Amino acid sequence: MNFWLFKSEPETWSWDDQRAKGDAGEEWGGVRNYQARNNMRAMALGDLGFFYHSNTGKEIVGIVEVCQTSAPDSTTDDPRWDCVHIRARHSLATPVTMERCKLTPALRDMVLVNNSRLSVQPVTPEEWRIICDMGGVAR
Repeated sequence: MNFWLFKSEPETWSWDDQRAKGDAGEEWGGVRNYQARNNMRAMALGDLGFFYHSNTGKEIVGIVEVCQTSAPDSTTDDPRWDCVHIRARHSLATPVTMERCKLTPALRDMVLVNNSRLSVQPVTPEEWRIICDMGGVAR
């Protein structure tokens, strides 16, 4: 299993919006960055990811699961773009802010800390463990 982080501006698509989709989940469409797209192409069913509110809040608020692997993105006719579907698994008991990540030495190499613009990014197993612990999530 691999771990990921999905970023969304809560004004556009929030954790509450994601949770409201239930077990069916939602297409993570509209991504127009090759690196982010390639990250989604590398995902497998059951991979887990953090749901991160960017711009407003700047915090990890939940955990999602990949429920459909990469397929054409319905938001465009351009065949270069595809995406996964994700569903909400559970909220973090305590959201983990970007500031807290930056202040945690073990997270200093995390993609979120060093490349905050990438909308879909990998998370190492150690980063996953640390953030789950910080967020009060049983692994």
